[in-house]
Amino acid sequence: MTVIAVFNQKGGVGKTTTALNLAAALSRHGRAPACIDLDPQAQLSAATGVLAHAGEDSIYGLFQRNRCLAELLKVSPNGMRIIPAHIELAKVEALYGKGYNAINKLNMSLHAEKAVSGNTRWVIDCCPLVGVLSLNAIFASDGLIVPVSADYLSMQGAVQIGKTLKALEHVLKRRVNRRYLVTRFDTRRGMSNDILRLAQKEFGEDVCETVIAENVSLAQSPALQKNIFEFAPSSHGAHDYDALLTELLADGFIK
Repeated sequence: MTVIAVFNQKGGVGKTTTALNLAAALSRHGRAPACIDLDPQAQLSAATGVLAHAGEDSIYGLFQRNRCLAELLKVSPNGMRIIPAHIELAKVEALYGKGYNAINKLNMSLHAEKAVSGNTRWVIDCCPLVGVLSLNAIFASDGLIVPVSADYLSMQGAVQIGKTLKALEHVLKRRVNRRYLVTRFDTRRGMSNDILRLAQKEFGEDVCETVIAENVSLAQSPALQKNIFEFAPSSHGAHDYDALLTELLADGFIK
């Protein structure tokens, strides 16, 4: 089982787009992923056409009623398996605190699920805040993808995440494997190349060779509840996310 979390503290960087289309790329390659929407805004849930009408039927049910993940999995119209989010997720930190048991809950549930589901690849879409929900994803993950849109504020958010992960190492007793993915890359803008160079200087080999080009199809497809391979299979966006998966499989980031 491989658990991949997609996280950046800044919104609008392509986090949900990456979770959606990386999962779709895995499906295309016969690796049958399951997704978890861990963001109270439920954007991944909406993009897949799977909405929870009550908190207990979303990933919130894990925290509220200790429901097992298999019970919460739903299948989207296009066949993608997902545990949706619900606005009640926003209550988790206030209701259950920030103790170790609270931030390790998803990790424990995924370990229990491994005995049942075997070698499932899980893709987690995180909320853009460092809190109980995102820490659950980090604690549970084998690898973290940090989308960095080609702008300076996004780069600052990525640097801050690196500091957060460094601070967590003594608790996790390991270094979180991570990849920084430059998104919204536009060769016509000098800033895009500047951000890529800054990321490579700051994060070295943790920066993906693949970049995700600015592509209108990537922005349009979620509105129709489609991933990029369904909406525009010949687009640059589809090519880029297929190339990203190829890279992550080749270097062992996803097994």
